[in-house]
Amino acid sequence: MARGYGFGAEGDWKTAVLVRAAKVMGAGLPGGASLMEDYTYHLVPGEEKILGAHMLEICPTLTTSKPTLEVHPLGIGGKEDPVRLVFDTDAGAGVVVAMSDMRDRFRLTANAVEIVPPDAPLPNLPVARAVWKPEPSLETSAAAWLSAGAAHHTVLTTAVGLEVFEDFADIAEVELLRIDADTKLRDFQRELRWNAAYYRLAQKL
Repeated sequence: MARGYGFGAEGDWKTAVLVRAAKVMGAGLPGGASLMEDYTYHLVPGEEKILGAHMLEICPTLTTSKPTLEVHPLGIGGKEDPVRLVFDTDAGAGVVVAMSDMRDRFRLTANAVEIVPPDAPLPNLPVARAVWKPEPSLETSAAAWLSAGAAHHTVLTTAVGLEVFEDFADIAEVELLRIDADTKLRDFQRELRWNAAYYRLAQKL
């Protein structure tokens, strides 16, 4: 991925396409893009955050620090202990985006996030990772994400923002659902219903 290739774990070609698209959109800009997945959640009231990771497969373009190269047991698959890069993603603004196949169209669901440092060292998670606060809140973003049928494999980019994905969706003629600081769940769910009607009618025109 650091060389610009698309990658989707477990044969996920949609995420591989999306990683490649994010790499191209962010070429030459500060930041990076990578396959990502929600790994676990920090659910302390008022401090809700998401910890993202995916085995050994997070792209080092997400950090300006020097990753460590470590060998740890994998614990699955019966393979030799793998070598992996370990780092924390740089703090700052980011976008988490997923592509879903809606049968009659493709849908992008994009959530603006604030990437933050981990609250403490993570010695028992020896992989590359990112911690972020989703906008407008974990409760609303999670409800909107599930309402949209968005995928669990995602792309995290720190190189481009939501506006770039809006342009990309227009060019590629795919649906885009935006989750940001202004998102209200009732309005988001109305947009889902309007979009369903629009895309079915548009096919007949």
